[in-house]
Amino acid sequence: MSRRLISSGVEDIRGFGLFGLSPASLEQIHAATLEVLWHTGIKTVCREAQAYYEGVGCTVDAANHMIYIPAHVVEDAIISTPASVLLAGRDPKNDLHLEGTRVNFCNFSKGVNVVDPDTGAYRPSCYEDQVRVAILVDALAQYDLLDVAVECRDLPPEIGNLASYQAMASHSTKHCTQSAHSRREAEKFMEMAFAVAGGKEAFARRPVASTVVCPTSPLTISPETTEPIIVYAENNAPCTVLSMAMAGGTSPVTLAGTLVTHNAEVLAGIVLGQAVKKGAPNLYGSSTTIMDLSSATATIGCPELAMLSAAVARLAQFYKIPSYVAGS
Repeated sequence: MSRRLISSGVEDIRGFGLFGLSPASLEQIHAATLEVLWHTGIKTVCREAQAYYEGVGCTVDAANHMIYIPAHVVEDAIISTPASVLLAGRDPKNDLHLEGTRVNFCNFSKGVNVVDPDTGAYRPSCYEDQVRVAILVDALAQYDLLDVAVECRDLPPEIGNLASYQAMASHSTKHCTQSAHSRREAEKFMEMAFAVAGGKEAFARRPVASTVVCPTSPLTISPETTEPIIVYAENNAPCTVLSMAMAGGTSPVTLAGTLVTHNAEVLAGIVLGQAVKKGAPNLYGSSTTIMDLSSATATIGCPELAMLSAAVARLAQFYKIPSYVAGS
């Protein structure tokens, strides 16, 4: 039996909900986002993506690699994005239905160093670490899906991500999500996922794998992001567009300003996915936080990350698009 977990933020006397943004605030952020997408635009050097954007009515400045997205194109993409997405497990009992305010949990991603569980030494992560995490997540009922936990730094970078998915799919019966970084890698992931599902038609019914891609803040979508969006949309496979903006670094220092640029980056990616195939299962993602001004790094687990994540979840609910949001 597939999982449909409890909902959060239900206006009911039996529970407590956190509502950080009022309906008026959501409308203001949305209006500001539409203004940014049309007047400032999004940059991408990917010619294939430029053609898809132009095909749905965007203005493309090819010489400067800029895309200007009209409000009606954004609204159409929001409407055509499914409000409910199935993330199938290799075992059907671990199927997830992302919809509404239902809450699910996964492990964090994506470490490059680990504390060795046997020796206690701090060392680069490796393939065996990915295997161990997959086994652990599969055994823990608190986790609903398996995200790629670490980099396989003991393998050549050309195959490291593919090996990670092989380790995950071989050692967990839960849905696996991985990060594709090129058309070639996305196509290879699709081939592997088809094999795990039992064929392309079986995958279409039960998508056992998904991908997460990240725009480059501020307001840039590189080919490493656009190409997987296109490939996954072509195959009607779940794809999360996840901004990793840093307030005070790659986005405005104010949280409201960061929410606008974050929203613009995510919606620009979703517009591309819907331009490739209307109804493609896109998810609204966030790992946006603030920059540590003393070290120029992203801070994970700070109060502002929680505030931004709560606000982003509300934005996704506002759009009726399932979300995939960072925790600590």
